[in-house]
Amino acid sequence: PQPVINGYRNKSSFSVNRGPDGNPKTVGLYVGTGRARNIVCVRADCMKNIPAKHKQVAQRYEQFLRLSPLEPCILFHRGGHWRELIVRTNGRGHTMAIVTFHPQQLGQEALAAQKASLKDFFTSGPGAVCALTSLYFQESTMTRCSHEQSPYQLLFGEQHIFEELLGLKFRISPDAFFQVNTRGAEVLYQEIGKLSQAAGDTILLDVCCGTGEQQPNPPCSPHPLSRVIGIEIVEKAVEDARWNAAFNGISNCEFHTGKAETVLPPLLSAWQDERPLVAVVNPSRAGLHHRVVRAIRNCRAIRRLLYISCKPEGEAMRNFLELCCPPDARRELAGGPFAPALAVPLDMFPHTEHCELLLLLTR
Repeated sequence: PQPVINGYRNKSSFSVNRGPDGNPKTVGLYVGTGRARNIVCVRADCMKNIPAKHKQVAQRYEQFLRLSPLEPCILFHRGGHWRELIVRTNGRGHTMAIVTFHPQQLGQEALAAQKASLKDFFTSGPGAVCALTSLYFQESTMTRCSHEQSPYQLLFGEQHIFEELLGLKFRISPDAFFQVNTRGAEVLYQEIGKLSQAAGDTILLDVCCGTGEQQPNPPCSPHPLSRVIGIEIVEKAVEDARWNAAFNGISNCEFHTGKAETVLPPLLSAWQDERPLVAVVNPSRAGLHHRVVRAIRNCRAIRRLLYISCKPEGEAMRNFLELCCPPDARRELAGGPFAPALAVPLDMFPHTEHCELLLLLTR
């Protein structure tokens, strides 16, 4: 169970599309399916898991769109510009808003005018009531675009928001991964600390580490860890992780930027350390790349593996089978198989049918 069940989300994504009344400048969440061609965008007013602050920013963004002479970008090939809104908040109410914009054929002068209009709306116009801590703008010609592909442009305010988790302070960039349920994340990390059975000489390998919440000395671990090695694909998240470790006075961490399937195999193939090695993986819904599974499976030093999944019935099941099957030369799975020892479902997403599954695998 979770300590907070209403308004717990610290990050919400709002789409822009036609509403029930046909207005294409509606900001909210999708109802319906693409296959049935009945998608409609409805306001998030009644959603119990979204905090009031997020709803307020979405409502003001919708107001801004309806005042703007530019059309929304619903289908890239049909033109339009204004796209989704992401809102992030912390426990102190600080609020970061990120607006995505398709530039189409607009020149730099026209783009600058739109950015100025958006900034004015949220600083001195009707949107000022939201009291944003920061406002970001991203020009994107793709469905999802990283900071490296198209930088997040700070229109005003602070570069980051900060969150406290288990007595530590964390810096969060616009595109950095951070568990959407902060208080629920504390429950999750406390469970990880117990199940890792880490002693003072343990090394923790954190794959898909985000902003580095798995620090070596938090209350979630009964013993300070010897060393933490984090791997994360988002460059800004790694910058946050390094800042977080330094700010919290933690020196025995190292973080690697890159795809796990690129970074992890050479790291583990050359592993010589005799200290206990515990791995924690927290992949996206797509699961772990086969090269990551193979590297973990073939590293005999890893006897304990904690797999975190928000969709265990999906691609993660493929990972479970590869980790637990007998050695398979054809798939280059040479190490001994893991066995599922314990599954802990956490109600990280109250008011939905989903849960976060913490699966302990041992060998």
